[in-house]
Amino acid sequence: MREAGGYREIWTLSWPVMLAQVLVSSVGLVDIAMVGRLGPDAVAAVGYASQFFNLAQSVLFAIGTACVALMARAIGAGDRPGARVALAASLMVALATSLLFLAIILAAPRWALRGLGAAPAVIDDAIPYLFLILLSTVFLAVSITLESALRADRNTRLPMLIAVVVTAAKIGLNAVLIFGGLGVPKLGLVGAGLATIASQALGTALYAGILVTSKRDSPLALETRDFRTARGALPEVVRIALPGVGERLAMNLALLAYFRVLSVYGTVAIAAYTVGVRILAFSWIPGTGFGVAASTLVGQALGAGRREEAMQAGWRATRMAIGIAVPLGALCALAREPLGRLFTDDPATIQALGPFLLCLALSQPFLQAHFALGGAHRGAGDTWTPFIAATVGNWLLRTPIAFLLAFVLRTDVIWVWYALTIDHLARTVWLAWSFRRGRIR
Repeated sequence: MREAGGYREIWTLSWPVMLAQVLVSSVGLVDIAMVGRLGPDAVAAVGYASQFFNLAQSVLFAIGTACVALMARAIGAGDRPGARVALAASLMVALATSLLFLAIILAAPRWALRGLGAAPAVIDDAIPYLFLILLSTVFLAVSITLESALRADRNTRLPMLIAVVVTAAKIGLNAVLIFGGLGVPKLGLVGAGLATIASQALGTALYAGILVTSKRDSPLALETRDFRTARGALPEVVRIALPGVGERLAMNLALLAYFRVLSVYGTVAIAAYTVGVRILAFSWIPGTGFGVAASTLVGQALGAGRREEAMQAGWRATRMAIGIAVPLGALCALAREPLGRLFTDDPATIQALGPFLLCLALSQPFLQAHFALGGAHRGAGDTWTPFIAATVGNWLLRTPIAFLLAFVLRTDVIWVWYALTIDHLARTVWLAWSFRRGRIR
């Protein structure tokens, strides 16, 4: 009999998540590669606008985490109606959150972009793009929640297949709308934003199709009464999601502050960071995959009352994540210039990107480990510990160190990059210590 939560099962759950994330990250990389041909100002505009999109996306992922924790426990306990109620409540919270965020940012977009230090010319380019990508988060709210529901039920392949379709649609629309073709005029950044909305809407439609065709006893077979009953489950979703939202806010607000520090070094540094974070997002994919597997397996094991199995699943996922960090780190260190040339042909941006990639290479073991450990905590319904780790790493270490180096010591930007490594190291230490205490239940 195959051991539940064993290495093979972790890999079976992880690899479709990794492939889906590769496709999602590839979209971001393709965006930069295409927009990079429009010049450094256009790349910087995408960078500034993407900070707000990433913030909204992160909050929605936190709500998805609550969905996985509640649904996995219910499924592990054999309570499928309870799983459907958790899903309905998560959908309601996600949609309300996306609409609120959209209203807040779009009420004063110029002020928000200026607050990050964007130059006037960059702001003019960024505002239309910002409006379009934030509008797409309404569709993203539904997609992320339903994707989380499938993963809670140990189905990671359907989200992967949907990611294939959405990626193909996004890339195809990008090529036509950004540069013009097939009778469509060249739209530049606006075209990239329109392509994002259209592809996200397609993904939402595909997930909706899964709901409609689900069997009656499926955790995804939502009915109108599930939404009525879900009102009582809203506080529990919010309770679990809030620390996750706090974690995402702590990270993304710190990134905004970090972004503000980098603006001191000029547009080239911003452009290099904009390309670099796309590569960073690509590199954390294995940790994300193992984190999703850990979250699902830990949640279901605890729901079934098998605590020791939950602990073993968390540690195994972490070991697998660290194991893959070595080749990824070597790639970032040894292929700095080729990686840069994939996304921009500006020599200054490529040169500035090199030190960032070396920093990323050194951070890989810590980055992969804290993603896997964070997933294990969240599967147990513990979203406070990852929140504390993110807060300490970002606001007591990364951001103060970056401000000190840039504004007080006035060092080269290279040293500012290494504040990232300190952040990831601190988070790994905290999460490993917490999980080793074994206080999950």
